[in-house]
Amino acid sequence: MSRRSSYHHLSREKRGARPFVVFLFIASFGILFAGCAGPDAAEDDAFVFTEDDVARYRELADDARDQVTGSGAQDAPYLEPLESGSGSSKDDEVVLDLTLVDTYQSMRAGTSGTADMYQVSNEFLNVRSQPATTAESLARLEFGDSVHVVQFLNGTWAKVKLPDAREGYVSHRYLAKVTSDERLADEKKAFEGMYYVSFGFVNLRREANAGSEKLAEIPGQTILKPTDVQGDWGKVTHDGKEGYVSMSYLSPFMPNFIVRQETYTLPVLHYRLSSDRTIDLLQQMTEHATRLRSEGVGFMTMRQFYDVLVRQQQRDVRLDPNKVVIAISGITPENVDDVSDALTANGIPATLFLETRHVGLTGITEKRLMSLMANGFDIQSATHSGDDLRALTNAQVQLEMQQSRKILEDFTKKTIFAVAYPQGGVNDRVMQLAAEAGYLLGLGDDADRAFNRGQLLRIPSLVIFPSMTIDEVVKFAKGS
Repeated sequence: MSRRSSYHHLSREKRGARPFVVFLFIASFGILFAGCAGPDAAEDDAFVFTEDDVARYRELADDARDQVTGSGAQDAPYLEPLESGSGSSKDDEVVLDLTLVDTYQSMRAGTSGTADMYQVSNEFLNVRSQPATTAESLARLEFGDSVHVVQFLNGTWAKVKLPDAREGYVSHRYLAKVTSDERLADEKKAFEGMYYVSFGFVNLRREANAGSEKLAEIPGQTILKPTDVQGDWGKVTHDGKEGYVSMSYLSPFMPNFIVRQETYTLPVLHYRLSSDRTIDLLQQMTEHATRLRSEGVGFMTMRQFYDVLVRQQQRDVRLDPNKVVIAISGITPENVDDVSDALTANGIPATLFLETRHVGLTGITEKRLMSLMANGFDIQSATHSGDDLRALTNAQVQLEMQQSRKILEDFTKKTIFAVAYPQGGVNDRVMQLAAEAGYLLGLGDDADRAFNRGQLLRIPSLVIFPSMTIDEVVKFAKGS
C-alpha cells in the first residue's frame, strides 16, 4: 500500500469514509459552479448549466452537508493547501502567516559553531553600500536576523555578509553576538587589549611623551591594539608607522553580547487520553499535581516557556528549573468538559493539544475554546487528523500542520507555535516540515527531563500510563 493510499485508509478508519466522500463532492461542486457561464457565453462543445441544473446541484450540496453534520464529523474550514504570507487574506483566500519562521530558526540555533555570526538587536538595521549613514541602503534587516561579520572597521562600522552573499556595512552597535555562559569568556578574550579612539583624533608620537615628535594623527573611532602600555602611553602601529598614543584618548573596544541559555531542564508530563482510560488518567493527574506541589514543584504552560524564549532573544533571562509542564492530548468533544473540570478544580495550568478535526460548530466550539483559555489553559496543535506523520507524504504532513495551526489561530486569535506529534511520531523530516509550517516547538516521546535549543522541535516528554506509580512520576519530575 502506498503512503497516499495508507493515509486515506487511516483517515477512513478514524473519521469514516462517507464524510470524506461528501467533503470531496462539495469541493468539486464549488469548482464546477465557479467556472460556469451563462448559455450565451458557451461555445459549441462547452457544457451548459441551466437554472434547473444549478438548483439541483445546490440541493445535492445541501443534502451532503446535512449528512456530514448528522454523522458527527466536523466542518473543515480549509479544503486546499494554504497560501503563505503575512497572515492576511489574498484574493479572499486564506493565507498562512509564516513571517516568524526565520525568527524561530534563530531561536532554535545554538551558539556553538557560530563564529562571527551576529544578530540584529534593534527593531531594524540598514545595510549600506559604504560605512556612512548617507550611503545607499542595500537591505533592511529586522530584529533577530543573523549576519556574518567580516570585519570591525572601526568603533562604529562593521563590514557584514548577508545570507544571500552580498556584502555591506552596518552600525555594529545594533548587533550582538549570541553566546552561552560557557563560551562568554572565550568570546571576550578574542577582543582583549583592543581599543578605539574615542575622541576626534589622537596624535601618534615617536616617544611616550607629549613633547615628542608627532608622526601622524589617528582619526576618531580607529581600532588599535597596543603592543605595550607604559603608564598613560600605549605603543601602536598605524599606517605602517610605529609610535605612542595617549591612552586617555582610547576606550576599550568590545562588541555587544547576548548571553543565552543553551540547555533547559523542563520535565513534560504528557497525559495522552483515550476512550478507555480518560477518567483514570485525569484522576492520576490530579494526584500527581497534588504530590508535586507538596514537594515544591511548580507548573508552567508551553506558552509561558515560549515567552521565556522570546525574552531570551533580548536579554539574559533564565528558566526556573523547578517547573514542570502538564501536557494533555487526545481531547475530544466527549471528554473536554472532564478535562476542564479536573484542571480547574485543582488549579492546574496545562497545555491542551487539540486535533482540529474535533474543533467546529458540532465539536469543540469557539465558545468552548474561549472558556478554556479564560480558565488559564494554553491551546496548541496536535495536527488535524491525529495520524502518524511519519507515514504521510511531505504534502500531507504540510497540510496536517498548516491547516491545524490556521484553524486554531482563527478561533483563539493567538499565535499557535507548538505541535504534539501524534503517537510521538517524529523524525528529522517531520521536524523540518514543522519548522516550515511555522512551529517553534514540537513535543515528542523521549523520556528525558533536559534538552537543548537544537531539540526545541523535539522536546522530550514522559507519556503517563495508568500503570505508573506516583513515585515514578515524581522521580521523573524532580530528577531524583
